[in-house]
Amino acid sequence: MNLNGKTAIVTGGTKGIGRAIAEALLREGVNVCISARHEAEIEQAVSDMGGLGEAEVVGAVCDVRVEEEVSALVEHAVTEFGGIDILVNNAGIGIFGKVEDLAPEDFRAVLETNLFGVFYCCHAAIPEMKKRGGGYIINISSLAGTNAHPQMAAYNASKFGLNGFSEALMQEVRHDGIKVSYIMPGSVNTEFGGDEASAEKSWQLQPEDIARVVLDLLHHDERSLPSRVEIRPSRPPQK
Repeated sequence: MNLNGKTAIVTGGTKGIGRAIAEALLREGVNVCISARHEAEIEQAVSDMGGLGEAEVVGAVCDVRVEEEVSALVEHAVTEFGGIDILVNNAGIGIFGKVEDLAPEDFRAVLETNLFGVFYCCHAAIPEMKKRGGGYIINISSLAGTNAHPQMAAYNASKFGLNGFSEALMQEVRHDGIKVSYIMPGSVNTEFGGDEASAEKSWQLQPEDIARVVLDLLHHDERSLPSRVEIRPSRPPQK
C-alpha cells in the first residue's frame, strides 16, 4: 500500500502501543484519527503529534464498547479526511483475577472492549473501505490469544475470540480488496493492566516494536498477506 495521503483510525491511540502506531503512521504521511475515552488525553496527544510530518492528526472521544460512539468515530474520520483506508483496533483492557473472584461486570467489560469493540469498529469501517476500493484492518491481539494462564480467563477469552474473529473476517473481505491481519505481542513495556513502564523492564518489547510490525504489514505487496504475526521479547529473564 502506498501510504502517503491515506487515512487511518487508531483506537486507544493516546498512549502505549496505539500512540506509537499513530506516530509511525503520521511519519509515513498517513492522516490519523485517534480515539480514547477521555477528552483531555486526546487533546494532549493531538497537540503532541501535530508536528510529525505533513500528515494531519485529529481525535474523537470514543468508548469502543458503545456502538453509537464507534459509528460517530468513523463518521468523524470520514468527514475530516474523506474516507478510511486503515483501521487499527488497538483499544483494549485487562482485568485479572480468579474466575470465582472476578466481578461479572469486569468480565463483561473485558469482552466488550477487546472483542465487541473490534466488531463495532469493523462493522462501521468496512463499508467505507469498500467505497475506496479496499483497505487494511489490523487487530492488536496478544500471545494470550493462544496461551491460557490462571487468573487471566477474561483476557484469554477476549483474545482467543479476537483471533478467531480476525481469521474469519480475513476470509470474508479479502476479495473486496480489504486485508486483515492480527498481531500477537508478548510482554510490552507499557502501563497496560495496571503495570508501569520502567527501565527495569527494558527486556520487554517496546511500543515502537509493534508499530514497526504495523508498517511492515502495510508495506507488503498487494499479493501477499501475513495474516498473523507473533512477536515476543528476544531475551526474557531466565527462569
